[in-house]
Amino acid sequence: MNSPLCIGLALLSCALDLRAQEWTRFRGPNGTGVSHAKTIPTKITDADINWKIELPGTGHASPVLWGGKIFLTSTGDKSGGVSTLCLDAKDGRILWRRDFSLTPFTRHQYNSFASATPAVDAERVYVVWNEPEHYLLTALDHNGNQLWQRDFGRFVSQHACGTSPILFEGKVILGNEQDDTKFVKEHPRSGESSILAVEAKTGKTVWQTPRRSAVVAYSTPCVYEPKNGKPALIFNSQAHGIYAVNPDTGKVLWDYDQAFDKRSVSSPIIAGDLIFGSCGSGGGGNFVTAVKVGDANTGRKAELAYQMKKSAPYVPTGIAVGSNIWLWSDSGIVSCLDAPTGAIRYQERVGGDYFGSPIWIDGRLFCVSTTGEVVVVEASETFNVLHRFALKELCHSTPAVALGQLFIRTEKHLWSLGGSKHAVVR
Repeated sequence: MNSPLCIGLALLSCALDLRAQEWTRFRGPNGTGVSHAKTIPTKITDADINWKIELPGTGHASPVLWGGKIFLTSTGDKSGGVSTLCLDAKDGRILWRRDFSLTPFTRHQYNSFASATPAVDAERVYVVWNEPEHYLLTALDHNGNQLWQRDFGRFVSQHACGTSPILFEGKVILGNEQDDTKFVKEHPRSGESSILAVEAKTGKTVWQTPRRSAVVAYSTPCVYEPKNGKPALIFNSQAHGIYAVNPDTGKVLWDYDQAFDKRSVSSPIIAGDLIFGSCGSGGGGNFVTAVKVGDANTGRKAELAYQMKKSAPYVPTGIAVGSNIWLWSDSGIVSCLDAPTGAIRYQERVGGDYFGSPIWIDGRLFCVSTTGEVVVVEASETFNVLHRFALKELCHSTPAVALGQLFIRTEKHLWSLGGSKHAVVR
């Protein structure tokens, strides 16, 4: 018969294991950007830095974690090459590095050859990168051994790739919506746009759904789980708007194809039965679209709920918690909306420029500017900047939270902050 002590230790071990696996993809659990960690201080100081490690090369990909291991990608940029790194979460030391060849090519000045965030499960880490003639998805085990690699052919984009993979029910899901050749004159033929799923264990294609080519989509999908119905994958793109896909077959269940008239970079946000996405350009014209979900079983079509066109984000993805949705614009304006109605509770400027997205930690929003300033804002219906902390280095990444710590990837370093040994001041 098990003793109460043994049972208690087993439950504690299980709880710690679950906590360790909470950030396994871009923006954490289902892409929500939400963590309930209680050990991240609001008023960050140098004393809250556990470690800061210099990374080989540079990059914009965010870290992901499994157990005590951190995985992320890096690039030599002008010298070429892409590396997958595994670091020890306790001290930041590099446990292993796996290098892949990549010949530098023209990309957007703000992009990187290491922009796609990996996904990780108990056995493998999945990484994505591209060259003009190759769109590559590779699986490594947790010791850095390559298990399989897929090449999905040409990837046509003015800016290079940046879409991150996700895992769902034993499958790796990946977006592959590319530029049409009318936007890329130097390419004689278009790439073949699609969305796809492969077996996580083998890399074998489960399904691949053709898509129209318009402009490249950088939105990373998430999973919508209705109260009465089966889960669906949610994708955003200019060509097809906001749409839902059967994760078993790749069949499109419903779409609202009028959601966007420009490139979609931010990822879907789920708030009840509304799905949010944004579109924009470097020249402006950004807006956010909220869509009421469709239902393939009843034939109900997805329809427009509302749009927000003032101070809307283009690249950063927002946060939905309860009835509120917070949107953090590229130019440093934070908006709080009543998610069901779109009523604007506030729109206020925090300053700075942003490519990384905010995350929600225990009632606060944390976002890192392009100059490396960590800005902490109260996650409420009232605008309140709680703290600012300067990392003093370029940052285009979104933070991760696991093991009670905040991990921030700047261009050349990875930082660990907070944790149980640090006093949490709210």
